[in-house]
Amino acid sequence: MSNGNMFGSRPAETLGGKLWRVPWGVLAVAALLAATGTATLFSVAGGSMEPWAAWHAARFLAGLGLVLAMAMVPVGVWVHLAYPAYALALLVLALVPVLGTEALGARRWIAIGSTSIQPSELMKVALVAALARYYHWLPAAEVSRPRRVAVPLLLIAAPLALTLRQPDLGTSVLFAVTGLGIVMLAGTSWLYAAAGGLLAIAAAPAVWNGLHAYQRRRIEIFLDPDRDPLGAGYHITQSKIAIGSGGVSGRGFVEGTQSQLDFVPEKHTDFIFAIFAEEWGFVGAVGLVGLYALLVLLLLGMAWQAGTTFGRLVVSGVAIGLFVNAFVNMAMVSGLVPVVGVPLPFVSHGGSALATMLGGLGIALSAHVHSGRSLRRSALGRLW
Repeated sequence: MSNGNMFGSRPAETLGGKLWRVPWGVLAVAALLAATGTATLFSVAGGSMEPWAAWHAARFLAGLGLVLAMAMVPVGVWVHLAYPAYALALLVLALVPVLGTEALGARRWIAIGSTSIQPSELMKVALVAALARYYHWLPAAEVSRPRRVAVPLLLIAAPLALTLRQPDLGTSVLFAVTGLGIVMLAGTSWLYAAAGGLLAIAAAPAVWNGLHAYQRRRIEIFLDPDRDPLGAGYHITQSKIAIGSGGVSGRGFVEGTQSQLDFVPEKHTDFIFAIFAEEWGFVGAVGLVGLYALLVLLLLGMAWQAGTTFGRLVVSGVAIGLFVNAFVNMAMVSGLVPVVGVPLPFVSHGGSALATMLGGLGIALSAHVHSGRSLRRSALGRLW
């Protein structure tokens, strides 16, 4: 039945009606995490809003308005933009080796005027949306057919391969885990997962030989940090000292010696959790972990309530991405996994990473706000 709304089956709603259905608890938890990041960035700068804290707060507040604007957009718009956004993100990612700038031994950023973007961050949201769209119109009986499984695997493999070339092992792992998580949640047979696991084990020697020397070194240092405490093992050694010195209740705000004396490298980005744990101790660290757990649970609750396959999978994908990013970062700085370049969501300084998380939240909120609306099968959708 047509009512003039190409994306829904009900008359257009008022802005107030949509705002009423916004899950404000999700935004409140995200704001608490961003406030935690702002305070920690204030601390690592020696008690100053410059150069990181003020920018972090301003970016989040501006992004919060964008999230609400995205939430008001009918979810069907994001469905139809999913493939073009993926194609554009893949193109920009492919241009990184040509146009990208090098920093810390890797070429991951593209400079645009006085700022720069990290295309792999933008791909995190584009990949989730593209996979969710693919499965939205795919009948359940078709999901596990080999030719149907091949398409999402190719969607995952393309950005994964390009990111490995930069090289960026951490983001590549995130692509693989988030993408495969969506594939399994879509109803794909677990036999594929078992076969993939066996293949990964068999390919482990080849993967090891294919790693860059510094990547193999990181794994070796992970297994034995004392092998080179002043060289390759310096980051993780200082990070664990900072976490351990925090004790139960921490040293106090702006009182962390590891951060104030600049012992911890990358203290405003990848290793910010170590600084937070030193200042607020075990209690503060558990509280921060609790905020991430709460946000993931709220997102999973939204996915459970989603009225469409696209909504369920896109919200689940955002939740998986958030969980994996947070887990890998905190486990990395604690010495539980090898060191990889993964920021702490909403807390670490970084415009591209923050934009990615906020963009994902915007699409997830749109799916929730419009969960009662049906998505029609379009001619473009039938291509798959």
